[in-house]
Amino acid sequence: MRDAEKTVGGMIDKLKVAFLGSVDAEGFPNVKAMLQPRKREGIKTFYLTTNTSSMRVAQFRENNRACVYFCDSRFFRGVMLRGTMEVLTESASKELIWEAGDTLYYKEGVADPDYCVLKFTAISGRYYSNFSSESFTVD
Repeated sequence: MRDAEKTVGGMIDKLKVAFLGSVDAEGFPNVKAMLQPRKREGIKTFYLTTNTSSMRVAQFRENNRACVYFCDSRFFRGVMLRGTMEVLTESASKELIWEAGDTLYYKEGVADPDYCVLKFTAISGRYYSNFSSESFTVD
């Protein structure tokens, strides 16, 4: 795909929801809608917030294979990125994407043990637009 980072990154920045895929203990895919990643580095690395106690975190700790799907329903286009997910709980990672309003979800603030960061690292993707799909690698 020509200039995947510009095309895909531009689309992602306009969206409010990301769909996160994990694999459960029986090998079945699980998908969950989440708020847009708080931070991204190109289209390779994404940082999201979630609860440490969540089912998704338990799944990623068992099997780090993951995907993230972004859908622009207005123009009927989307991109699936596949790669690996890390569960980060150290202070530096938590502070990296913390926002003041997060105390609504994490009462103890940035140090709340139920607050963690999911770091997704993409290895490849598949982009759909104008009735056509194209696979690409992420460098």
